[in-house]
Amino acid sequence: MVVSEIKSPLNVSETPGGCSSSSVHRKELSVFFIESDNRRLALGRGYTGGTTPVNIHGKPIANLSKTGGWIAALFIFGNEMAERMAYFGLSVNMVAFMFYVMHRPFESSSNAVNNFLGISQASSVLGGFLADAYLGRYWTIAIFTTMYLVGLIGITLGASLKMFVPDQSNCDQLSLLLGNCQPAKSWQMLYLYTVLYITGFGAAGIRPCVSSFGADQFDEKSKDYKSHLDRFFNFFYLSVTLGAIIAFTLVVYVQMEHGWGMAFGTLAIAMAISNALFFAGTPLYRHRLPGGSPLTRVAQVLFIGLYEVPGSKSAINGSRKIPHTGDFRWLDKAALQLKEDGLEPSPWKLCTVTQVEEVKILIRLIPIPACTIMLSLVLTEYLTLSVQQAYTLNTHIQHLKLPVTCMPVFPGLSIFLILSLYYSVFVPITRRITGNPHGASQLQRVGIGLAVSIISVAWAGLFENYRRHYAIQHGFEFNFLTQMPDLTAYWLLIQYCLIGIAEVFCIVGLLEFLYEEAPDAMKSIGSAYAALAGGLGCFAATILNNIVKAATKNSDGNSWLSQNINTGRFDCLYWLLTLLSLLNFCVFLWSAHRYKYRAIETEEDKSRASL
Repeated sequence: MVVSEIKSPLNVSETPGGCSSSSVHRKELSVFFIESDNRRLALGRGYTGGTTPVNIHGKPIANLSKTGGWIAALFIFGNEMAERMAYFGLSVNMVAFMFYVMHRPFESSSNAVNNFLGISQASSVLGGFLADAYLGRYWTIAIFTTMYLVGLIGITLGASLKMFVPDQSNCDQLSLLLGNCQPAKSWQMLYLYTVLYITGFGAAGIRPCVSSFGADQFDEKSKDYKSHLDRFFNFFYLSVTLGAIIAFTLVVYVQMEHGWGMAFGTLAIAMAISNALFFAGTPLYRHRLPGGSPLTRVAQVLFIGLYEVPGSKSAINGSRKIPHTGDFRWLDKAALQLKEDGLEPSPWKLCTVTQVEEVKILIRLIPIPACTIMLSLVLTEYLTLSVQQAYTLNTHIQHLKLPVTCMPVFPGLSIFLILSLYYSVFVPITRRITGNPHGASQLQRVGIGLAVSIISVAWAGLFENYRRHYAIQHGFEFNFLTQMPDLTAYWLLIQYCLIGIAEVFCIVGLLEFLYEEAPDAMKSIGSAYAALAGGLGCFAATILNNIVKAATKNSDGNSWLSQNINTGRFDCLYWLLTLLSLLNFCVFLWSAHRYKYRAIETEEDKSRASL
């Protein structure tokens, strides 16, 4: 094993008389930062320096020109498009399915779907861990996308077979509102939740790996690597948007014309086709060997408890290594070597500098995705609140009546438009202002997205205040499922389009930021941060709704979130979200200002390290 050592300023000295206490003797020994060219891992598994592409058998690729690139990425795009199509198809249809078919109260149906969305995103950490530690990104996607398909087939069967749903006879709209329809049996709801959560956990292995696996297809040694990566994440999110648009249009149309079974079956068929395409592209993919358990390496750094000796400010040069930084110096003790430890110490007694720096990077990244939780919370609220608003509004475009469940398609259309114009309009304009060749840095894009989301939710509060007063003044106060013919639903497009713009800048910038800043052997964990933030936003929406309902409930049983939107105060909730978003934006500005980008070694650094 080749070992390069940088001595600390501490020198060896002996106490008078040649004796001392054990603790003093240890602190006076020569101390080293140690970094091995062959990084070690506990449990007997080695992990690679990180970035050499291999084929599916783990062998080096002889001719890189025959693999990877945009062609390979296209096969991966298809898998993500189908996953997002299923995700949004379930999010927009499952609340209505539980209410109209399973006869569950709207409130509990909404919370159940929010929890499903939250679990499907928050559990992405598990998928990212398995990909980085043991399976690799390809096999993680392959296993979990199959699980996703099984869950969708189960949902399709549940909606198609009468035995899985309660009796639908004598259940008109009035009976639904009064709660007089036959409720679903406990075993029927158990079956539905089981297949729903199988689908959710299937997403856990897809979401953190697909973007990273797609980015792996590009040669980081190429001079155009940064440009390719920038465009990849934009096109990647474009595929996400296309999946959402199909879910909000085609799937809704199929449901209205052919029923729930066919609608969910469409999602299952799309996932099956995408799986086939993903596996068909196997010979083209470039792979990264899994790096061993990230949690083990983190635990080794945090809990080995070596001597209380301060670390030296030393940069460790060399290929595939992370230079030492001065942040979180309390972690540096894990890489302090005493002579008595020998040249082959246990990884539970001594960590490499790269290992320590991995933990530092993971800690340093946390505030940025954490600030996007608020955006996810707003998006989750829009999925339910805006649809309830649309039920009271006129959704006609001349002689064409647009289904209410299609309304969320408009953020997708705005995203599609912004991504189409991004390089031709936004980048040239902002390049002149910022001097950044890509128009805006990743953190600047995240900040732009958060700022636009504040404008979106503030407008939503203004319009909802107007809509509510209009309903009361024109006699619709208690007819909350009756459309007001003279008030168009297309006023909602303003908040929808603004939140779509916010999503483009924030999420695309965040994904690119996390991929580039995450350690080499933890790219999937880095991508999982974004999905985890999205999941926490869904859970936060449920928690916030419960708090608001409990805090604002009056003697009549009404609250801000009353089932009758005209007697509730959705506008007050939107104002609360505006205030929280503004506070969150201030926290983001502070976090972004303090963030230190990961140091990148130059070829000069590497050549100097080899001397």
